[in-house]
Amino acid sequence: MHAGCHQRIEELRAAEWNTLGGADNPFTRYEFLAALEHARCVGRGSGWEPRYLTLHDARGLAAAAAAFVKTHSFGEFVFDFAWARGYERLGRRYYPKLTLAAPFTPATGPRLLVRPDLDRDEHSGRLLADLERYAASHGLSGVHALFLDEAARAACARRGWLLRRDCQFHWTNRGYTSFEDYLATFTADKRKKARRERRRVAEAGVRFETRMGGELDDALIDRVYALHRDTFLRHGHEPYLTRAFFGEAARTMPESLMVKLALHGKTVVAAAVFFVSGAQALYGRYWGAAADYHSLHFEACYHQGIEFCIERRIERFEPGTQGEHKVSRGFEPAITWSAHYIADLEFRAAISEYLEREGAAVDAYALEVQGHVPYRERRGLGRLA
Repeated sequence: MHAGCHQRIEELRAAEWNTLGGADNPFTRYEFLAALEHARCVGRGSGWEPRYLTLHDARGLAAAAAAFVKTHSFGEFVFDFAWARGYERLGRRYYPKLTLAAPFTPATGPRLLVRPDLDRDEHSGRLLADLERYAASHGLSGVHALFLDEAARAACARRGWLLRRDCQFHWTNRGYTSFEDYLATFTADKRKKARRERRRVAEAGVRFETRMGGELDDALIDRVYALHRDTFLRHGHEPYLTRAFFGEAARTMPESLMVKLALHGKTVVAAAVFFVSGAQALYGRYWGAAADYHSLHFEACYHQGIEFCIERRIERFEPGTQGEHKVSRGFEPAITWSAHYIADLEFRAAISEYLEREGAAVDAYALEVQGHVPYRERRGLGRLA
């Protein structure tokens, strides 16, 4: 077994990478990472410089982790700006750091990829040890593993990394046969409000079409990208992903990229961009609109996604970060996890104490929000574990 470090995904073979399990999640697929590089969303000058740490055996690629040397914390969605300021106040450098994540993607997924025939715990531990060594040998302040699946969270815990929790809002498919079947589980008042929202959009003359990546031509990609870019510009900055990224993703991941088009007549007036992980999950990512229709955002980004999951029998829907307004539409609090290796012992102790306090507050918040879900029967708190 020997280790490697690669700065371009093309130094590795797509088939070997995806065999590690990365293909089970759209954001760890070779094609997703390649599109980010080709479109220059990551790489030199972006603040996201790829470092693909690998383990090889006689059969080839045995395990891998997609990490990035970061010179800032933007596009991560696990906020550590206060940690960086603490370092700076004492004259120490927080940046550069090493981040193990799917860039620009606040979605839980695999971070330590291991070939199925190998011992996952053993090789996950080796990858984490290599990440620690890389950080130490290159003067990095630490390693930050974001939005971890259970296997990665357990591996980080075994290495003694600091665990951090946050709260998102996810939707779970409980075998609904239709959107109306789903709404039947709501209280009368919440059901009435949801129907009114959908009716307002329909009465405005807006209808929806679903297009998978392979069904998007250049003109439609141009339109979808322009709408999504305008949303970012109105918040004061350029989008993380470029037009070139969406073009390549539509071509190389046609079954993973999905767009809901909102049309008024023949004009696309809004679009919501999603990624699909087979029957496991739908991920809401971006949206944009050219006109202000009542309730259009809720319909395009939430109701249409839920309906898609019901039709395709997809298990869950993760619409992104933040947004308590999602709760009244059937999304429930779900704990997400990150893990942090802090090289400086003094700061590691201080951050550990902070995370204990923060974690208790996150748990309390999630439990409080769970009391406001719209269902007639209160659900269990399994998503809060």
